[in-house]
Amino acid sequence: MSDCLFCKIVRGEIPSRKVYEDEQVYAFHDINPARPVHFLIVPKQHITSLATAGEADAPVLGRMLAVAGRLAAEQGSPDGFRVIINTGRVGQQEVEHLHAHIVGGPDPVGPMLKRI
Repeated sequence: MSDCLFCKIVRGEIPSRKVYEDEQVYAFHDINPARPVHFLIVPKQHITSLATAGEADAPVLGRMLAVAGRLAAEQGSPDGFRVIINTGRVGQQEVEHLHAHIVGGPDPVGPMLKRI
């Protein structure tokens, strides 16, 4: 999609602090990090969200997860990390391009969700 923020980042039209790139995915630092290690991994092809991904998207979804551990360790989180994929309105997805937040650092990231 020509007006998608993350598509523009992948194409180099908007600058980013690149972490990693291959033929399927692009990873870059979050502009407003929540943890000492906080970067995003996005598919280069436009997929709106995890809810709209299909069987044909399985290779790129697998690639996103396959590179996450190595990149997290290289970025300073060798003892673990969290992968967050916000999906749709309820999941509070802010950019309509599938993306995984990789967060970590030297200390535990805290509880997964606030108990209600």
